[in-house]
Amino acid sequence: MSAAAQGTSKAAHGDVAPKKKKGPGALATAYLVIYNVVMTAGWLVIAVGLVRAYLARGSYHGLYYSIEKPLVLISGIVPSSVVLTGFQVMSRVFLTWAVTHSVREVQSEDSVLLFVTAWTVTEIIRYSFYTFSLLNHLPYLIKWARYTFFIVLYPMGVSGELLTIYAALPYVQKTGLYSVTLPNKYNFSFDYYSFLILVMISYIPLFPQLYFHMMRQRKKVLGHTDDYSKVE
Repeated sequence: MSAAAQGTSKAAHGDVAPKKKKGPGALATAYLVIYNVVMTAGWLVIAVGLVRAYLARGSYHGLYYSIEKPLVLISGIVPSSVVLTGFQVMSRVFLTWAVTHSVREVQSEDSVLLFVTAWTVTEIIRYSFYTFSLLNHLPYLIKWARYTFFIVLYPMGVSGELLTIYAALPYVQKTGLYSVTLPNKYNFSFDYYSFLILVMISYIPLFPQLYFHMMRQRKKVLGHTDDYSKVE
């Protein structure tokens, strides 16, 4: 049988080897590596700022003031295209800008330190994971941390976020922050207090989806390693 005929026969029986998916080009990879290194460094700055402020004050109360500027900056440059991860990122932008930064009375709440600490550890691990993955040199410790630490950090962060929003409600209701009342020339009204309550309610369906998605990913990524270890 000729080579052409053999090729036709293989194609007909689905024996042709599938084409490998191409990864990002060299330029795109370089950009992504730099981006992830910068983001890792940014969150490390926040971590160091928290530790230094704690050591200087001897207390964890009011530590938010020491890292407010880098947190506000880094929360504004985090793009995401995946729906669930997008929710996670947008909630961080919202909590930083529209709640904690805008309602200064809540900045000394312990709940703020709770979610900032959870975010900081999560993001240092996440962007380190992305960086080493792009370089094709991913240490197992970072991979394990990426798919294990979230088990505690995600509930910790969400608890801090919800408690902070709840603490902001009285101040928002009293001042009418970001609310638009009638009458006005646009015939439009907006109650920011009610909006914050809706945001809190939205955590009920969305957080479990994100959390259990990560649990499935953990089983998928680390499960094979665990099985291999048992065989060994």
